[in-house]
Amino acid sequence: MGIFSKFKRGLQKGAQTIQGAFASVTGSGKLDEDSLLQIEEAFYESDFGVETTEEILDAIREAYRTEKEFRGEDAGVLARTVLRRTLAGSEAELKRGEDLPEVLCLIGVNGSGKTTTCAKLAYRLKTEGSKVVLGACDTFRAAATEQLKSWADRLDLEIVTGHHGADSAAVAFDAYSAGESRGSDFVLIDTAGRLHVKDNLMDELAKMRRVLQKRKEHAPHHSWLVIDGSTGTNGLEQAKVFHQKFGLTGLVVTKLDGTAKGGALVSIYRELGLPIYFIGLGESPEDLQPFSIEYYLDSIFPPLVAETSA
Repeated sequence: MGIFSKFKRGLQKGAQTIQGAFASVTGSGKLDEDSLLQIEEAFYESDFGVETTEEILDAIREAYRTEKEFRGEDAGVLARTVLRRTLAGSEAELKRGEDLPEVLCLIGVNGSGKTTTCAKLAYRLKTEGSKVVLGACDTFRAAATEQLKSWADRLDLEIVTGHHGADSAAVAFDAYSAGESRGSDFVLIDTAGRLHVKDNLMDELAKMRRVLQKRKEHAPHHSWLVIDGSTGTNGLEQAKVFHQKFGLTGLVVTKLDGTAKGGALVSIYRELGLPIYFIGLGESPEDLQPFSIEYYLDSIFPPLVAETSA
């Protein structure tokens, strides 16, 4: 399956809702309040949020009012254009710097796909020629260490672990030391995610940062929030908490496998301005793919020949 096909499959639920709303407008060739209400509900249902949805509806209404040639099928073109403008700057690429090894912390609540993303990202970097060490720093949940170690064994990745209940900052320190001594390019840190005891978790993450900075002044170089795409707008609240307390530098949206409401990533990007590095489109290591605005838009909307200005 090609990358674009994976995007289409992953965003299928939201796409069907939105495409259905625009299909009714295209079929009639005209706009009325009922058809605009269908479009509005489709964007809300797909978790695009109030601001983005209202901006799309306002642009369509204005174009319909001022442009004599504006037809029903043009509404989808205009909505797509608004979304492209909203997502401008959201694509990001992880590049190896000069301050090696670079430390990348993956942060998020339990169940977000953090641990599997850590392994898949390490595998991707390895296949691209980088040397990577994993740090299993979610020592609060024994299954997390076992899960990451299982992935490491399966994908032939280097990993540093600690015993259940060990000081996660100490494991991060050891992982960095291993990466440095082995000449690694990246140290990927899988962190704990028990948001229901938020203060303890944030203290733990802050301690991890302080300990890492004793070894490397600018560590962690990257702090990415891993968020389950099916959580919808709840993900925005997660992002706000982690960003306020830890300072996020990027976003990975996981589990876009046919059940997710893909508009949530637009809401989060709009709110926080966090670049989207990768999205998870399936279970296999190869299903972690760089985020593409064009693939994203092509997956949500029907094929369009041209776009208009908004």
